[in-house]
Amino acid sequence: MLVRLLVQPAVAMSEILDRGSLLFACLLALAAGFFFPWTSFYTPLLLLAAIYVPGVLLLATLIGRLGSLGMVFGRDYAPLLTCTAMAFAAAALPYDLMIRTVPPELFAIVGGLWSAYFLLLMFFAVRTVFGTGNGMAAGVVSLSWAPLAAAAVFMGPLQMLLRLAASPFFIIFAIYYLRSEFTGLADGLRRQQNLRRMLDAAAVNPHDGEAQYQIGLIMRQRRRYTEAMERFRAAIAIDPTETDAHFQLGRIAYSQKRFEDALSSFLIALKQDDKHSQSEVHRELGATLLALGKREDAARELAIYVDRRPYDPQGLYFNGRVLEESGDAPGAREMYRQAVEAARTAPAYRRRFVAEWSRLAQRQLRKLG
Repeated sequence: MLVRLLVQPAVAMSEILDRGSLLFACLLALAAGFFFPWTSFYTPLLLLAAIYVPGVLLLATLIGRLGSLGMVFGRDYAPLLTCTAMAFAAAALPYDLMIRTVPPELFAIVGGLWSAYFLLLMFFAVRTVFGTGNGMAAGVVSLSWAPLAAAAVFMGPLQMLLRLAASPFFIIFAIYYLRSEFTGLADGLRRQQNLRRMLDAAAVNPHDGEAQYQIGLIMRQRRRYTEAMERFRAAIAIDPTETDAHFQLGRIAYSQKRFEDALSSFLIALKQDDKHSQSEVHRELGATLLALGKREDAARELAIYVDRRPYDPQGLYFNGRVLEESGDAPGAREMYRQAVEAARTAPAYRRRFVAEWSRLAQRQLRKLG
């Protein structure tokens, strides 16, 4: 997995979540600390564990509105620390090679390249652990230097604390008295890996399409679309009436601009259940028909959806697009205004999911004047 991080970071981060070890990742980060001669070998790991990773968790929670910080910390701290420590160790390998081969006057450039490469790996880590889009992952990573910058202001006292934390006395104390607390930090990673093992075991059953579907959802969240499609197709092969799998295949095809394939999948899902996923099958089918230039059919499907769910910003936005492309500018403006208002008044837990459609609706409103 460490080597794969250098060539396939997205795949490697997903494998780290499924099979990685927090202890092994931390030992690798400690070993990588020897490549940084201006600091103690244990300092990078302590900074990652105590400052950088909690800072990234806080940023992701605030920017992505993932829920309460306590819930996100308990669920994602260990997975994120494991991925971060592996990313640090992987970035240290080319750094060590460069630092040994370039002249001293280029060390600053090498340090900049190392930082950029580490942040690139962290982009894939954030995207994989939190299941976020590229924009949010890039935003979190671009701001992730802030916790370390804040720590630099207090580096004097902080170094004293780091030395204390690395002392044999504190380590023995921590192992003896705080063992359960440190063990609990790894629960989030263990739960995820146990779930994946149970699903893999269930997927061995040739008659269990649900296990295939659930693994497909995990792969889709991690943006491993090829593997997700394989799992969804396996679920359909077991049970052709697995409407969820048809629907998810359509969503992946739409995101990849394979609109004919998306249309085929959505039509099957619609035929099996015209109220599937709270009628979202009509919305997705309408958006696909619109992308294929079939405005009348798209208008029909989107009208059904908006009638059933009149406060969904995404449905209102696509309905506005249909009206705009049909030449009904006043009707389109009204749909876009309703989309913006629906996003503004959405429940707090929904706002991060609908913010994109509010932005797109506002952009179209400005375009229409």
